[in-house]
Amino acid sequence: MSDKPLWTPSAERVAGTQVVAFMREVNRRHGTDIRTYAELHQWSVRHSAEFWSLLWDFCGVIGDKGKVALADGDRMPGAQFFPDAKLNFAENLLKHAGRGGDAIVFRGEDKARSRMTWAELSALVSRMQQALKAAGVTQGDRVAAMMPNIPETLAMMLAATSLGAIWSSCSPDFGERGVLDRFGQIEPKVFVACDGYWYNGKRIDIADKLKGIVAQLPTAETAVIVPYLGHAAEVAGALPRAVSLDALLKPYAAKPVEYVRLPFNTPAFILFSSGTTGVPKCIVHGAGGTLLQHLKEHQLQSDVRVGDRVFYFTTCGWMMWNWLVSGIASGATLMLYDGSPFAPKPTVLFDYAQEEKFTLFGTSAKYIDACKKEGLAPAKTHDLSSLRLMTSTGSPLAAESFDYVYEAIKSDLHLASISGGTDIVSCFVLGDPTSPVWRGEIQAAGLGMAVDVWSEDGKHIEQEKGELVCTKPFVSMPVMFWNDPDGKKYRAAYFERFPNVWCHGDFAEWTKHGGMIIHGRSDATLNPGGVRIGTAEIYAQVEQIPEVMEAIAIGQDWDNDVRVVLFVRLKEGVTLDDALRDRICKKIRMGATPRHVPAKVIAVADIPRTKSGKITELAVRDVVHGRPVKNTEALANPEALKLYEGLKKLGA
Repeated sequence: MSDKPLWTPSAERVAGTQVVAFMREVNRRHGTDIRTYAELHQWSVRHSAEFWSLLWDFCGVIGDKGKVALADGDRMPGAQFFPDAKLNFAENLLKHAGRGGDAIVFRGEDKARSRMTWAELSALVSRMQQALKAAGVTQGDRVAAMMPNIPETLAMMLAATSLGAIWSSCSPDFGERGVLDRFGQIEPKVFVACDGYWYNGKRIDIADKLKGIVAQLPTAETAVIVPYLGHAAEVAGALPRAVSLDALLKPYAAKPVEYVRLPFNTPAFILFSSGTTGVPKCIVHGAGGTLLQHLKEHQLQSDVRVGDRVFYFTTCGWMMWNWLVSGIASGATLMLYDGSPFAPKPTVLFDYAQEEKFTLFGTSAKYIDACKKEGLAPAKTHDLSSLRLMTSTGSPLAAESFDYVYEAIKSDLHLASISGGTDIVSCFVLGDPTSPVWRGEIQAAGLGMAVDVWSEDGKHIEQEKGELVCTKPFVSMPVMFWNDPDGKKYRAAYFERFPNVWCHGDFAEWTKHGGMIIHGRSDATLNPGGVRIGTAEIYAQVEQIPEVMEAIAIGQDWDNDVRVVLFVRLKEGVTLDDALRDRICKKIRMGATPRHVPAKVIAVADIPRTKSGKITELAVRDVVHGRPVKNTEALANPEALKLYEGLKKLGA
């Protein structure tokens, strides 16, 4: 690790951040003398009730906060934040609706583009709300959407949550079984889908797929077909109980949106686990916890402010969509994008960033690595002067990718690798706009999050790898799992390892700078010779080799032990010969340790990944060991699993 940070914010920049303004407010109200982020974090976890209560006020949450900020604060699960509060999620997101200018800018590759003012967004939400009411949607009903990341998706979510209904979404590239495995469990009253979508320049019609889905969602009394390809009425006409969005909204004129204010923990969203080890878990998130956590992460951790232009490359099947769209609660304009991040050309997202003056550019570690391998150098080709923050998530951001961002994208930039998950619809560790960025490190634990790294016997450790835990309750813990009446599945998912402590399932390490490195998922950790190895450490080395596009590592049971097997997808025209294999192993040995060196390196044509782009080590491990993969519908490219069946090279 370098002794010098890659980037340090100027004193002037730090002084103007919202997190410093928040520190001043803490000092004023509570008589403290907090001067640094680390001191603020320490205060926020020691005084959890006071922290979240002050955050409510600082961010201007609309609603009745009530008199109690935290009840049963020593119980996890079981703690209750703001038990007598009342609010509405959509009301808080639309509180800036009186502003002029754009609320949303949208691009769908080079096939579609549009803009929506705050007034137009509010009007569309009003008409959708009236239509949902007429369809019988009330508090607690589910509205499930299989939609691209387009403005209508956000508007429909706001309409549903304005009524106290529960929103759930996935992207239209999901297969029929994948959609039904999710939405079939939650029995929606209304199902929303597009008539098709664009990807990599191709027009993809989903009319036939919708026939199977709608037929097997009997609780969906109304199916709404949203135009994207331009034939929604035709698609709706071929489906039972279906109507095009235009026809649905035709009877209703815009009027002020009505909001049903409900208790803090009223369910607002159902998100789904990846589902690669069985039917996806349905994770229910509350309106108040999601709102407060996102306001904190936007305003204090990311320094998002009114008028900012916030982008995240995401689909509606990933929690980052929920995170992105909450940005309007802070008065930001949302930059939506749907389609391939490399269509019609590799620079399409940087073109968008330049033209629309992004202030926050959010993406995945894989995208940054792909840009590096494409040889993109936006610092030379694009004006990114408006860009203050770049965030990366989805998988650990390799140290070399940090270098690439500062060398090829922008030198004066707050780069924040962030990590959390669907389980908390937010982050455990993320950016701190007041502190330096160190190569390969996530900057800090989130405010109000009592994050730690524990050894296998439950002891705090530093500069050693261990389990990522959270030792105190926080507002965005799931309200419950769907169809888990006694909470057994919920407790088993997070609290069985260490009682009364959230164990997240990430393999992590505190650094000497107080930052964190995520080494991959605990359940994908390799154990050759009984030594725990994070797969991310292997990828960080092998993906520096120009011939390697990406890789996936698993532990193969072998000779009463476990050996590391590395599969690599190579550049077109490259062959895995002995020389390249030796270079891969040498790179891993020198950059990591001899224990990280794979016993086998095997070339494959494709690597299986989930719909949100994460590689699926567990699924590959199951195939290699001859075990069935329980839910291939969760994968974006399930056909890739066949490449790992019966490999003769793994038999010796």
